[in-house]
Amino acid sequence: MPRVGLDPAAVVAAGAALADEVGLANLTMGLLAERVGVRTPSLYKHVGGQEDLNRRIAALALSEAADAVGGAVQGYAGRDALAAAARAFRAFVLEHPGRYAATIGMEPSGPDDPLAIAGQRLLDAFMAVLRGYEVRESDVDHALRMLRSLCHGFATLQVANAFQWSADIDESFEWLIAFADRGLRAM
Repeated sequence: MPRVGLDPAAVVAAGAALADEVGLANLTMGLLAERVGVRTPSLYKHVGGQEDLNRRIAALALSEAADAVGGAVQGYAGRDALAAAARAFRAFVLEHPGRYAATIGMEPSGPDDPLAIAGQRLLDAFMAVLRGYEVRESDVDHALRMLRSLCHGFATLQVANAFQWSADIDESFEWLIAFADRGLRAM
């Protein structure tokens, strides 16, 4: 009998929060069971195991990131949309490092996979940014990869505390936004 109030969504939300606290690599079914107040076998009534949990956390993270970036770019175009998207993405990764880590390398099983749907929503939010620039259709994939690489790289390095130089991190991020804007305008 599943515990009252515990369902797959609650288990995944608790797992995502725990991944943010301890890191995705340290998230275990046992640790999650302890967090939600059940024995480990009880979790298997809600998720199929560690891999299933990680997939669901990845889908949740992509959906939340899509909401953050999509909401941030509403009403903006060009550099303003780029800056809003980049800042929202960075803030999401900094606030949710464990759940974001679940998205890296996770492959959708098909077009109806919640992972694919959420991932497409995040891509659509970044596509909205590109509409403010004159990017040729043949270059859209390259531009999307460039934006993801810049935003992902900066945010994940910051989460890892990899910026040890004296320059202000926020200033460096604004420099990155300006750099991307100049590159996209030069296309």
